[in-house]
Amino acid sequence: MQKYLTEARQLLVLAIPVILAQVAQTAMGFVDTVMAGAVSATDMAAVAVGTSIWLPAILFGHGLILALTPIVAQLNGSGRRDRVAHYVRQGYWLAALVAILIMLVLWNAGYMIRAMQNIDRHLADKAVGYLRALLWGTPGYLFFQVARNQCEGLSKTKPGMVMGFLGLLVNIPVNYIFIYGHFGMPALGGVGCGVATASVYWVMFIAMSVWLHRTGSMRDIKNPRGFSSPDWKMLWRLINLGMPIALALFFEVTLFAIVALLVSPMGIIKVAGHQIALNFSSLVFVLPMSLGVAATIRISFSLGQGSAEAARVASWTAQGVGITLALITAILTVIFREPIALLYSRDPDVIALAAHLMLLAALYQFSDSIQAVGSGILRGYKDMRSIFFITFIAYWVLGLPVGYLLALTDYIVPAMGPAGFWCGFIIGLTSSAIMMLWRMRSLQQFPADVVLARASR
Repeated sequence: MQKYLTEARQLLVLAIPVILAQVAQTAMGFVDTVMAGAVSATDMAAVAVGTSIWLPAILFGHGLILALTPIVAQLNGSGRRDRVAHYVRQGYWLAALVAILIMLVLWNAGYMIRAMQNIDRHLADKAVGYLRALLWGTPGYLFFQVARNQCEGLSKTKPGMVMGFLGLLVNIPVNYIFIYGHFGMPALGGVGCGVATASVYWVMFIAMSVWLHRTGSMRDIKNPRGFSSPDWKMLWRLINLGMPIALALFFEVTLFAIVALLVSPMGIIKVAGHQIALNFSSLVFVLPMSLGVAATIRISFSLGQGSAEAARVASWTAQGVGITLALITAILTVIFREPIALLYSRDPDVIALAAHLMLLAALYQFSDSIQAVGSGILRGYKDMRSIFFITFIAYWVLGLPVGYLLALTDYIVPAMGPAGFWCGFIIGLTSSAIMMLWRMRSLQQFPADVVLARASR
């Protein structure tokens, strides 16, 4: 029992800074929405439309870069820190290549936006302008993630937290300058939000780079040859490991976007209630997601040290801590669901629907925690393909079709509206959790030498 308690403390030490960094990033999005909304509803809507395209695109690149964390953690655990610098350098090359592709997609996103049915032309123009300003921050965002993954792979999660809050602090005045037009800058409205956010990503990357170069504990992470050209074999390894994660993130984000589109014709009250419950559950999801990052680090480090048993202990400890946190958040959600809904709206019908959906959100927090932590565990074992197949089957083969049938048809029960989609979420997340646990057990039943050999790929 003592070894599990010790592991739980180590996991929380790693996870808490990641949680706070994610809170800062979420707060940046909140600040953008509020400050753009102060200009006009059109500007706020333009930022929302642009973000719905930006998120799937940038999270695809983010997923590719995530492959770096378990590699660095394993090298650190196995005493091969001298090889970390070369992998990090190749991570920057990968980020640069992916950034170019994402920037091309975002530059041409206007064709997709203007093809949306009944979209206001002025709104579409502002959304396109927002994306064309924001796309210049793509390299800065991805380069920052490479630097952050280097730190997290070396079990240093606090720098990411500090840079997250630095970004939040910079975001507010820069938004003020570009959105409203101050210090000689034109008032750009929602487009200024894109300029500000792109600038903040570069500030975060530069600040992180300065910290990496000046901190004593990172001075041995150097490339002795200085500049190094792309190592295509190593780049392919990063892509091979990262692509399943990238696709899994893409499918997850697009799933919720499609559900939002399917709910939109149901009327303002149902859309508002759905969005409130979804926004709140997204905030709660920060906890298991951050714990999953910590689990990746601990498991990769343990496997690097050659201890499959320590990796197993870290796996089940992470799941135990995740379920405990889910129990706490689920109880709090049930108790305070109406006061939480009141923070978003004063409409009694909206509050009633949001409070009802939050009961379903409380129910799926257990499954959501197990699958989020499970994904981090499988990343630690470098079992990336399983994450993709589990996510695809759970969300797109089971969750969305069942949610559609329950929400919009009378085939199973009378059409349930938004609650039907939430039942679909529960089914999808529960099936994902079961498959994640099954895959964890399957991996851990292999002989230790096989587990270590798979992890060293």
